[in-house]
Amino acid sequence: MTYNLAYLANALQAQLTGDDEIIIHRLATFDSAGEGDITFVSDKNLLHRLEQCNASAIVLPSALKESYQGNALFMDNPYVGYAMLSRLFDTTPNLPNVIAKSAVIHETAEIGDNVAIADNVVIEAGVKIEDNCQISANVVIGLNSQIGESTKIYPNVSIYYNTRIGKRNIIHANTVIGSDGFGNAPYQGTWVKIPQIGHVIIGEDVEIGASTTIDRGALSDTIIDNGVKIDNQCQIAHNVHIGEHTAIAGGTCIAGSTTIGRHCMIGGCVAVNGHISITDKVIITGDTMVMRNITESGTYSSGVPAQKNKAWLKTTAHTLKINDLFDRVKQLEKQLQKNIEE
Repeated sequence: MTYNLAYLANALQAQLTGDDEIIIHRLATFDSAGEGDITFVSDKNLLHRLEQCNASAIVLPSALKESYQGNALFMDNPYVGYAMLSRLFDTTPNLPNVIAKSAVIHETAEIGDNVAIADNVVIEAGVKIEDNCQISANVVIGLNSQIGESTKIYPNVSIYYNTRIGKRNIIHANTVIGSDGFGNAPYQGTWVKIPQIGHVIIGEDVEIGASTTIDRGALSDTIIDNGVKIDNQCQIAHNVHIGEHTAIAGGTCIAGSTTIGRHCMIGGCVAVNGHISITDKVIITGDTMVMRNITESGTYSSGVPAQKNKAWLKTTAHTLKINDLFDRVKQLEKQLQKNIEE
Protein backbone atom coordinates (compact mmCIF):
# COMPACT_ATOMS: atom_id res chain seq x y z
CA MET A 1 0.00 0.00 0.00
CA THR A 2 1.37 3.36 -1.04
CA TYR A 3 -0.14 6.83 -0.83
CA ASN A 4 1.09 10.30 -1.62
CA LEU A 5 1.10 12.83 1.18
CA ALA A 6 -1.78 14.81 -0.34
CA TYR A 7 -4.02 11.73 -0.17
CA LEU A 8 -3.08 11.15 3.47
CA ALA A 9 -3.73 14.78 4.36
CA ASN A 10 -7.21 14.52 2.87
CA ALA A 11 -7.91 11.22 4.63
CA LEU A 12 -6.85 12.67 8.00
CA GLN A 13 -8.39 16.10 7.37
CA ALA A 14 -4.96 17.49 8.28
CA GLN A 15 -3.09 20.61 7.15
CA LEU A 16 -0.17 19.75 4.88
CA THR A 17 3.18 21.47 4.49
CA GLY A 18 6.02 20.36 2.22
CA ASP A 19 5.97 18.05 -0.80
CA ASP A 20 2.40 16.82 -1.29
CA GLU A 21 3.49 14.30 -3.96
CA ILE A 22 6.01 12.44 -1.81
CA ILE A 23 5.15 8.73 -1.70
CA ILE A 24 4.58 7.05 1.67
CA HIS A 25 4.95 3.27 1.90
CA ARG A 26 4.74 2.58 5.62
CA LEU A 27 3.70 3.82 9.06
CA ALA A 28 6.60 3.55 11.52
CA THR A 29 7.70 4.56 15.00
CA PHE A 30 9.52 7.83 15.55
CA ASP A 31 12.89 6.14 16.14
CA SER A 32 12.69 3.50 13.39
CA ALA A 33 11.17 5.61 10.60
CA GLY A 34 13.21 6.19 7.44
CA GLU A 35 12.75 7.17 3.81
CA GLY A 36 9.24 6.41 2.56
CA ASP A 37 7.83 6.23 6.10
CA ILE A 38 5.42 8.42 7.99
CA THR A 39 5.41 8.72 11.77
CA PHE A 40 3.74 10.87 14.41
CA VAL A 41 4.51 12.77 17.60
CA SER A 42 1.96 12.90 20.39
CA ASP A 43 4.49 12.72 23.23
CA LYS A 44 5.76 16.20 24.15
CA ASN A 45 9.07 14.63 25.19
CA LEU A 46 9.83 13.89 21.51
CA LEU A 47 9.33 17.44 20.25
CA HIS A 48 12.92 18.48 20.99
CA ARG A 49 14.13 15.54 18.86
CA LEU A 50 12.33 16.39 15.63
CA GLU A 51 15.60 17.07 13.79
CA GLN A 52 16.70 13.50 14.55
CA CYS A 53 13.68 11.95 12.83
CA ASN A 54 14.45 10.36 9.43
CA ALA A 55 10.84 9.85 8.30
CA SER A 56 9.72 11.24 4.95
CA ALA A 57 6.76 12.85 6.73
CA ILE A 58 5.47 13.32 10.24
CA VAL A 59 2.14 14.04 11.90
CA LEU A 60 2.56 16.92 14.35
CA PRO A 61 0.47 19.10 16.68
CA SER A 62 -1.17 22.05 14.94
CA ALA A 63 0.67 24.43 17.27
CA LEU A 64 3.95 23.66 15.45
CA LYS A 65 2.70 24.61 11.99
CA GLU A 66 4.62 27.90 11.85
CA SER A 67 7.90 26.53 13.19
CA TYR A 68 8.37 23.15 11.44
CA GLN A 69 9.73 23.29 7.88
CA GLY A 70 9.67 19.62 6.78
CA ASN A 71 6.99 17.42 5.20
CA ALA A 72 4.24 17.30 7.79
CA LEU A 73 0.57 16.84 8.48
CA PHE A 74 -0.71 19.06 11.29
CA MET A 75 -3.58 18.00 13.54
CA ASP A 76 -4.91 19.05 16.92
CA ASN A 77 -4.52 15.46 18.06
CA PRO A 78 -1.66 13.59 16.31
CA TYR A 79 -2.50 10.39 18.18
CA VAL A 80 -5.84 10.29 16.37
CA GLY A 81 -3.88 10.80 13.17
CA TYR A 82 -1.80 7.75 14.06
CA ALA A 83 -4.99 5.74 14.59
CA MET A 84 -6.35 6.80 11.20
CA LEU A 85 -3.06 6.05 9.45
CA SER A 86 -2.89 2.62 11.04
CA ARG A 87 -6.24 1.82 9.44
CA LEU A 88 -4.92 2.83 6.02
CA PHE A 89 -1.76 0.75 6.39
CA ASP A 90 -3.46 -2.17 8.15
CA THR A 91 -2.12 -5.53 7.00
CA THR A 92 -4.53 -7.74 8.99
CA PRO A 93 -5.57 -10.53 6.60
CA ASN A 94 -9.21 -11.16 5.72
CA LEU A 95 -10.70 -14.58 5.20
CA PRO A 96 -11.70 -15.61 1.67
CA ASN A 97 -15.45 -15.31 1.14
CA VAL A 98 -16.08 -19.03 1.09
CA ILE A 99 -17.72 -21.54 3.40
CA ALA A 100 -15.34 -24.33 4.40
CA LYS A 101 -16.46 -27.87 3.73
CA SER A 102 -15.71 -28.82 7.32
CA ALA A 103 -18.11 -26.19 8.72
CA VAL A 104 -21.29 -27.56 10.31
CA ILE A 105 -24.23 -25.26 9.57
CA HIS A 106 -27.78 -26.11 10.59
CA GLU A 107 -30.27 -26.04 7.75
CA THR A 108 -32.36 -23.37 9.48
CA ALA A 109 -29.45 -20.94 9.85
CA GLU A 110 -29.56 -17.81 7.67
CA ILE A 111 -26.23 -16.80 6.11
CA GLY A 112 -25.93 -13.41 4.37
CA ASP A 113 -23.93 -12.45 1.30
CA ASN A 114 -20.11 -12.35 1.22
CA VAL A 115 -19.80 -14.25 4.49
CA ALA A 116 -16.57 -16.13 5.19
CA ILE A 117 -16.86 -19.25 7.34
CA ALA A 118 -13.61 -21.09 8.09
CA ASP A 119 -12.83 -24.68 9.02
CA ASN A 120 -14.71 -26.48 11.80
CA VAL A 121 -17.14 -23.67 12.53
CA VAL A 122 -20.41 -24.82 14.13
CA ILE A 123 -23.54 -22.75 13.50
CA GLU A 124 -26.60 -24.03 15.30
CA ALA A 125 -30.32 -23.85 14.49
CA GLY A 126 -31.99 -20.48 14.08
CA VAL A 127 -28.75 -18.49 13.81
CA LYS A 128 -28.75 -15.43 11.58
CA ILE A 129 -25.46 -14.08 10.19
CA GLU A 130 -25.71 -10.86 8.19
CA ASP A 131 -23.68 -9.79 5.15
CA ASN A 132 -19.88 -9.43 5.05
CA CYS A 133 -19.16 -11.25 8.30
CA GLN A 134 -15.94 -13.23 8.86
CA ILE A 135 -16.17 -16.30 11.08
CA SER A 136 -12.75 -17.83 11.78
CA ALA A 137 -11.87 -21.45 12.51
CA ASN A 138 -13.47 -23.39 15.36
CA VAL A 139 -16.02 -20.73 16.25
CA VAL A 140 -19.28 -22.00 17.77
CA ILE A 141 -22.43 -19.87 17.41
CA GLY A 142 -25.30 -21.15 19.54
CA LEU A 143 -28.98 -21.58 18.99
CA ASN A 144 -30.97 -18.56 17.73
CA SER A 145 -28.08 -16.11 18.00
CA GLN A 146 -27.68 -13.15 15.64
CA ILE A 147 -24.46 -11.68 14.22
CA GLY A 148 -24.66 -8.22 12.67
CA GLU A 149 -23.25 -7.07 9.35
CA SER A 150 -19.46 -6.82 8.86
CA THR A 151 -18.61 -8.41 12.21
CA LYS A 152 -15.29 -10.23 12.47
CA ILE A 153 -14.94 -13.19 14.84
CA TYR A 154 -11.50 -14.68 15.45
CA PRO A 155 -10.70 -18.39 16.11
CA ASN A 156 -12.13 -20.44 18.97
CA VAL A 157 -14.76 -17.93 20.06
CA SER A 158 -17.81 -19.49 21.73
CA ILE A 159 -21.11 -17.63 21.46
CA TYR A 160 -23.88 -19.21 23.51
CA TYR A 161 -27.55 -19.41 22.56
CA ASN A 162 -29.84 -16.37 22.10
CA THR A 163 -26.98 -13.87 21.94
CA ARG A 164 -27.44 -10.64 19.96
CA ILE A 165 -24.36 -9.06 18.41
CA GLY A 166 -24.62 -5.87 16.34
CA LYS A 167 -22.81 -4.55 13.27
CA ARG A 168 -19.08 -4.01 12.69
CA ASN A 169 -17.93 -5.73 15.85
CA ILE A 170 -14.56 -7.40 16.40
CA ILE A 171 -14.37 -10.38 18.75
CA HIS A 172 -10.90 -11.77 19.39
CA ALA A 173 -9.77 -15.35 19.89
CA ASN A 174 -10.96 -17.59 22.73
CA THR A 175 -13.57 -15.16 23.99
CA VAL A 176 -16.77 -16.59 25.48
CA ILE A 177 -20.05 -14.69 25.19
CA GLY A 178 -23.22 -15.82 26.93
CA SER A 179 -21.82 -18.29 29.45
CA ASP A 180 -23.71 -18.70 32.72
CA GLY A 181 -23.31 -16.01 35.33
CA PHE A 182 -22.17 -17.06 38.80
CA GLY A 183 -25.57 -17.74 40.31
CA ASN A 184 -25.87 -20.17 43.24
CA ALA A 185 -28.08 -20.15 46.31
CA PRO A 186 -26.78 -21.63 49.60
CA TYR A 187 -28.96 -24.44 50.91
CA GLN A 188 -28.19 -26.78 53.83
CA GLY A 189 -24.44 -26.62 53.30
CA THR A 190 -24.65 -27.05 49.54
CA TRP A 191 -25.29 -24.80 46.54
CA VAL A 192 -28.40 -24.73 44.38
CA LYS A 193 -27.63 -23.56 40.85
CA ILE A 194 -29.70 -20.64 39.56
CA PRO A 195 -30.22 -21.05 35.81
CA GLN A 196 -29.27 -17.91 33.93
CA ILE A 197 -32.21 -17.15 31.64
CA GLY A 198 -31.27 -13.68 30.41
CA HIS A 199 -29.31 -12.87 27.24
CA VAL A 200 -26.24 -10.94 26.11
CA ILE A 201 -26.93 -7.98 23.86
CA ILE A 202 -23.96 -6.28 22.19
CA GLY A 203 -24.34 -3.07 20.19
CA GLU A 204 -22.44 -1.81 17.15
CA ASP A 205 -18.72 -1.01 16.68
CA VAL A 206 -17.74 -2.93 19.80
CA GLU A 207 -14.34 -4.62 20.15
CA ILE A 208 -13.81 -7.45 22.63
CA GLY A 209 -10.29 -8.66 23.38
CA ALA A 210 -8.93 -12.20 23.49
CA SER A 211 -9.99 -14.59 26.26
CA THR A 212 -12.61 -12.25 27.68
CA THR A 213 -15.80 -13.64 29.19
CA ILE A 214 -19.19 -11.91 29.07
CA ASP A 215 -21.84 -13.75 31.09
CA ARG A 216 -25.48 -13.90 30.15
CA GLY A 217 -28.02 -12.23 32.40
CA ALA A 218 -29.72 -14.03 35.25
CA LEU A 219 -33.20 -12.60 34.61
CA SER A 220 -32.58 -9.37 32.70
CA ASP A 221 -29.87 -9.04 30.02
CA THR A 222 -26.16 -8.26 30.03
CA ILE A 223 -25.81 -5.23 27.75
CA ILE A 224 -22.74 -3.81 26.01
CA ASP A 225 -23.66 -0.55 24.26
CA ASN A 226 -22.33 0.89 20.99
CA GLY A 227 -18.64 1.72 20.69
CA VAL A 228 -17.47 -0.06 23.85
CA LYS A 229 -13.88 -1.35 23.79
CA ILE A 230 -12.97 -4.24 26.09
CA ASP A 231 -9.39 -5.48 26.35
CA ASN A 232 -8.07 -9.03 26.80
CA GLN A 233 -8.88 -11.30 29.74
CA CYS A 234 -11.69 -9.27 31.25
CA GLN A 235 -14.66 -10.70 33.17
CA ILE A 236 -18.05 -9.09 32.64
CA ALA A 237 -20.58 -10.72 34.97
CA HIS A 238 -24.33 -11.26 34.60
CA ASN A 239 -26.65 -8.26 34.24
CA VAL A 240 -23.81 -5.77 33.78
CA HIS A 241 -24.63 -2.79 31.59
CA ILE A 242 -21.72 -0.88 30.00
CA GLY A 243 -22.54 2.49 28.43
CA GLU A 244 -21.53 3.79 25.02
CA HIS A 245 -17.86 4.35 24.14
CA THR A 246 -16.49 3.17 27.48
CA ALA A 247 -13.03 1.56 27.31
CA ILE A 248 -11.93 -1.20 29.71
CA ALA A 249 -8.30 -2.34 29.93
CA GLY A 250 -7.02 -5.89 30.41
CA GLY A 251 -7.63 -8.04 33.46
CA THR A 252 -10.54 -5.99 34.77
CA CYS A 253 -13.39 -7.81 36.54
CA ILE A 254 -16.86 -6.34 36.82
CA ALA A 255 -19.23 -8.10 39.22
CA GLY A 256 -22.89 -8.73 38.54
CA SER A 257 -25.68 -6.18 38.13
CA THR A 258 -23.34 -3.20 37.91
CA THR A 259 -24.03 -0.29 35.58
CA ILE A 260 -21.14 1.65 34.05
CA GLY A 261 -21.85 4.93 32.28
CA ARG A 262 -20.84 6.34 28.93
CA HIS A 263 -17.36 7.53 27.94
CA CYS A 264 -15.66 5.97 30.97
CA MET A 265 -12.03 4.76 30.96
CA ILE A 266 -11.22 1.84 33.25
CA GLY A 267 -7.59 0.85 33.72
CA GLY A 268 -6.06 -2.61 33.89
CA CYS A 269 -6.81 -5.07 36.72
CA VAL A 270 -9.60 -2.92 38.16
CA ALA A 271 -12.16 -4.75 40.31
CA VAL A 272 -15.69 -3.36 40.38
CA ASN A 273 -18.13 -4.50 43.04
CA GLY A 274 -21.56 -5.82 42.12
CA HIS A 275 -24.89 -3.99 42.29
CA ILE A 276 -23.34 -0.52 42.04
CA SER A 277 -23.52 2.31 39.52
CA ILE A 278 -20.74 4.38 37.93
CA THR A 279 -21.76 7.60 36.24
CA ASP A 280 -20.60 8.92 32.84
CA LYS A 281 -17.07 10.18 32.10
CA VAL A 282 -15.33 8.46 34.98
CA ILE A 283 -11.64 7.48 34.81
CA ILE A 284 -10.54 4.63 37.09
CA THR A 285 -6.80 4.02 37.29
CA GLY A 286 -5.23 0.56 37.24
CA ASP A 287 -5.57 -1.84 40.21
CA THR A 288 -8.37 0.20 41.77
CA MET A 289 -11.06 -1.55 43.79
CA VAL A 290 -14.43 0.16 43.32
CA MET A 291 -16.68 -0.71 46.27
CA ARG A 292 -19.42 1.93 46.12
CA ASN A 293 -21.40 3.99 43.65
CA ILE A 294 -19.54 6.73 41.78
CA THR A 295 -21.95 9.61 41.20
CA GLU A 296 -19.58 12.35 40.00
CA SER A 297 -17.38 12.38 36.90
CA GLY A 298 -13.63 12.48 37.53
CA THR A 299 -10.60 10.31 38.18
CA TYR A 300 -10.63 7.66 40.92
CA SER A 301 -7.77 5.54 42.32
CA SER A 302 -6.97 3.16 45.16
CA GLY A 303 -4.24 0.71 46.09
CA VAL A 304 -0.54 1.14 46.82
CA PRO A 305 1.97 1.58 43.97
CA ALA A 306 5.02 -0.69 43.79
CA GLN A 307 7.95 0.20 46.00
CA LYS A 308 11.09 -1.49 47.25
CA ASN A 309 10.35 -4.44 49.49
CA LYS A 310 11.99 -2.90 52.55
CA ALA A 311 9.89 0.27 52.20
CA TRP A 312 6.75 -1.81 51.66
CA LEU A 313 7.38 -3.83 54.81
CA LYS A 314 7.79 -0.61 56.78
CA THR A 315 4.60 0.83 55.29
CA THR A 316 2.69 -2.36 56.12
CA ALA A 317 3.97 -2.33 59.69
CA HIS A 318 2.75 1.25 60.09
CA THR A 319 -0.61 0.35 58.56
CA LEU A 320 -1.14 -2.39 61.14
CA LYS A 321 -0.70 0.20 63.89
CA ILE A 322 -3.29 2.65 62.52
CA ASN A 323 -6.04 1.55 64.93
CA ASP A 324 -3.76 2.00 67.94
CA LEU A 325 -2.70 5.42 66.65
CA PHE A 326 -6.33 6.42 66.12
CA ASP A 327 -7.23 5.42 69.68
CA ARG A 328 -4.29 7.41 71.06
CA VAL A 329 -5.31 10.51 69.08
CA LYS A 330 -8.89 10.23 70.34
CA GLN A 331 -7.61 9.96 73.89
CA LEU A 332 -5.40 13.01 73.42
CA GLU A 333 -8.35 14.96 71.99
CA LYS A 334 -10.45 14.09 75.02
CA GLN A 335 -7.65 15.11 77.37
CA LEU A 336 -7.14 18.38 75.47
CA GLN A 337 -10.86 19.18 75.62
CA LYS A 338 -10.89 18.44 79.33
CA ASN A 339 -7.94 20.78 79.89
CA ILE A 340 -9.67 23.55 77.94
CA GLU A 341 -12.87 23.17 79.99
CA GLU A 342 -10.92 23.34 83.26
